Amino acid sequence: MDLEGLILLIGFAICLLGLILYHFLPLFLNFGTLPKGTFGWPLLGETLSFLKPHPSTSTGSFLQEHCSRYGKVFISHLFFSPTVVSCDQDLNYYILQNEDRLFQCSYPKPIHGILGMSSMLVAVGDTHKRLRNVAVSLVTTMKSKPELLNDIEKTVTQILDSWKDKNQVIFCQEARKYTFNVIVKQVLGLSPNEPQAKEILQDFLTFMKGLISLPLYIRGTPYARAVQARKRISSTVKAIIEERRRRTNIIIAGNNCSKKNDFLEILLRVDTLSEDEKVSFVLDSLLGGYETTSLLMSMVVYFLHQSPPAVEQLKVEHQKIRSMKKKDEFLNWEDYRLMEFTQNVINEALRCGNIVKFVHRKAIKDVKFKDYIIPSGWKVLPVFSAVHLDPSVHGNPLQFNPWRWNKTQDQICKKFTPFGGGSRCCPGFELAKVEVAFFLHHLIQNYRWKVEDGEQPMAYPYVEFHKGLKLNVYSC
Repeated sequence: MDLEGLILLIGFAICLLGLILYHFLPLFLNFGTLPKGTFGWPLLGETLSFLKPHPSTSTGSFLQEHCSRYGKVFISHLFFSPTVVSCDQDLNYYILQNEDRLFQCSYPKPIHGILGMSSMLVAVGDTHKRLRNVAVSLVTTMKSKPELLNDIEKTVTQILDSWKDKNQVIFCQEARKYTFNVIVKQVLGLSPNEPQAKEILQDFLTFMKGLISLPLYIRGTPYARAVQARKRISSTVKAIIEERRRRTNIIIAGNNCSKKNDFLEILLRVDTLSEDEKVSFVLDSLLGGYETTSLLMSMVVYFLHQSPPAVEQLKVEHQKIRSMKKKDEFLNWEDYRLMEFTQNVINEALRCGNIVKFVHRKAIKDVKFKDYIIPSGWKVLPVFSAVHLDPSVHGNPLQFNPWRWNKTQDQICKKFTPFGGGSRCCPGFELAKVEVAFFLHHLIQNYRWKVEDGEQPMAYPYVEFHKGLKLNVYSC
């Protein structure tokens, strides 16, 4: 071997040794009393085992085995970082309530490459507070407006009318069509048939595939395509913003009051956001309003198939609401507030289905909790699904039982965190529930359905139905 080859070999060996030391060294440093656990293989640690697909109605073999061996809080090496994994409701609640004091949002760097640095999902500290305040204000302003609620209901009836001559539908596709039509209209003022809306949808589908892919920025990989798709969405949204500004200026100059009444119109008047932040805000709205809301709808339909008594009670509730209204009269915010059992069904579908299994945090200082230490700089993963499916927290947790929510439960925020918690709780969760409730109002009164055998929600870790949730549908 020549000298140059020997130098390269030595350099490679030193790099490999450094990586292995980085992986295992935290186990030998004197941090105090760490939770029990193992770091697994060098470099990758236990990441692949942690992310192994499993039904989202279970915690998966990795968590079951580790909790059985080490307890509900254990250490591992995940996402290239020493990690404390929490399946404990008290620690999860403590983590969520101490955002920016003891813990901080810490998604893997490749996620930043897709979402963008201005996304509310990855922003931290004062930037996140500023973005979230805008989101909360905007949702509060819009959520009960008749224009929004009427548009949601019109979209429901359009989707369900298209089923009249069908014996079978792929529900996940129908749910995504519904939520996309609602969100592009309410956020950007676009109808789904407009060219810009179609461009955004195609790019967003590419974006979603890359969000859960191997983060390799190599031409042709899902990750690289997602980064490029995000750039195209940003360009499209910027063009829409510029056109809206131009049109608004013309309206103001002409003393014309016929402005559009959507999220974007309000967003343009917010001086505390930069242009890039406004674009990221739109992208975050699409992510929450399109994909996660459609998944929630799919979960509700999937679990209701397993509970005929719940379907019958829903029918009674919604027929009562309909009987108080004139023919063809739209639903309103007061009607939504009357849908109490509907809320139980939605909550139970969230608990059983676990659309968001865990979130990424890191300790920003040494944290003592109970008898152990979480070292500063370590990743912390509060696992929501483990608490939702814990028999010591929820009796008979694998059973879909919406009636469990009839009872007033103490410390419910500790037991139930489908939308996160603390200062990072999803600001749009109420809008998602409204869309699902209005869809159920019409579905339950007009159709019966049967889920095709073999369908179940799978966590990859992002949840999806392998066959798209095929339903056999029958008009009532």
